[in-house]
Amino acid sequence: MRENRENKERGRRDMAEQYDGASAQAAARSAGGGAADEPRPPVRRTTERGIAVITLDSPANRNALSARLRAGLAAELAAAMADDSVRAVLLTGEGPAFCAGADLKEVAAERAGNPPPVSAPGMPELFSAVMDAPKPVVAKLNGSARAGGIGLVAAADIAVAPEDATFAFSEVRIGVVPAIISVPVAARMHDRQLARYFLTGETFDAQTAAAAGLVTSAVPRDDLDSATEAVLDGLRRAAPRALNATKGLLARAGAVPPEQRTAEFARMGEISAEYFAGEDAAEGRAAFLEKRSPSWVL
Repeated sequence: MRENRENKERGRRDMAEQYDGASAQAAARSAGGGAADEPRPPVRRTTERGIAVITLDSPANRNALSARLRAGLAAELAAAMADDSVRAVLLTGEGPAFCAGADLKEVAAERAGNPPPVSAPGMPELFSAVMDAPKPVVAKLNGSARAGGIGLVAAADIAVAPEDATFAFSEVRIGVVPAIISVPVAARMHDRQLARYFLTGETFDAQTAAAAGLVTSAVPRDDLDSATEAVLDGLRRAAPRALNATKGLLARAGAVPPEQRTAEFARMGEISAEYFAGEDAAEGRAAFLEKRSPSWVL
């Protein structure tokens, strides 16, 4: 388990180093340091009360996962993970769509021998960066998602969608297979719904997505901000170390074979004892007895 955590941490460091240039350039442009003819960064990040808000900002192509957007998202996610003031990440989009999936024009150009303008992580690396992030990632859908965009939704720990958002695994209708996104999506959706919508490419609504386990909740659009804020406030009230450790536990939930259950209970007992004996637990008990908020609440 320790080796697995170390491998994930090395992967996050490598991604941060590979794309910190893109993040720095984005920061310079947002500060007015970029050239006038440079395109607007497709991803932007702000921090609000301990929450890093990462916005996919390429509405002209419905926030499709172009190389520039993937590079920008990887850079901003790595920067948020490295920022000790950040408790969690909120991932959202600008415009009418959350994310349209792969940039098919760019894919066609690449197959014709024209490489993307920037180096960028592939879909597996991008989804893994979200799924393996040590801090919780919440997806707040501003609109609909398609294909690879649904992979981002599934990779997030919590996803809140407006009721008018729609979803579709459109791959089979253009002659391809939803192979890579099946890794995060299959971990969320119930088998029967997964089979239906993967095989048919049908469009389904947010209520269906919630019932299938793809999103956490579907709410009226007027309630989207308040519903998301309730989740973020819950994360702000959690002790940072305990929050990160709990996310690690969730990654293993349901994955323990019966023959390994005794050993897993023993390992969980060690983790539980470690945290019950820690400073955060002492502060949490004191705050409960004194009827006040713990010191880490933002």
